Amino acid sequence: MNKNTTAILLIILGIIVLALPLLGLIAVSILAGFALALLGIGLIVVGNGDLKESFSLGLLEVILGIIALILGLGFIINPALFSFVAGLLISLAGLFLIIVGLVSIFTKKGEYRWNGIITLIIGIIYLLLGYLVKNPFILGILIGIWLLLLGIMLFLQRD
Repeated sequence: MNKNTTAILLIILGIIVLALPLLGLIAVSILAGFALALLGIGLIVVGNGDLKESFSLGLLEVILGIIALILGLGFIINPALFSFVAGLLISLAGLFLIIVGLVSIFTKKGEYRWNGIITLIIGIIYLLLGYLVKNPFILGILIGIWLLLLGIMLFLQRD
């Protein structure tokens, strides 16, 4: 499939997801859940093998595998969980950026304080976006916009 065909398909898919945002969220949630469940199974299998060589590493892999498997199955069964986890992770990133920005503002001097101010502003934006993304409908709309923009950028890209 050539680049223009892929771009047109992404644009069409983006329009469909914008028209039916919850349907798009369900599809993304199921795909992500399936991939995460496979990752979890892989980590469990590899972790069991590593238990003999390094107990702590093997145990860590098994625990991470169980968490990934549970989250993957949760995403498949309940797409709203996908939205909640996405919102939570974006909010945590925003909180981290706010802390880094504040530390930078109060510890840096001169022009380097602007880096902290910009980081603080981006952190606040992330925090607000994380709050919005917890709503499955809004996350579906954002997925549709992302697909549409990706298709447009791919279509306009030079060979």
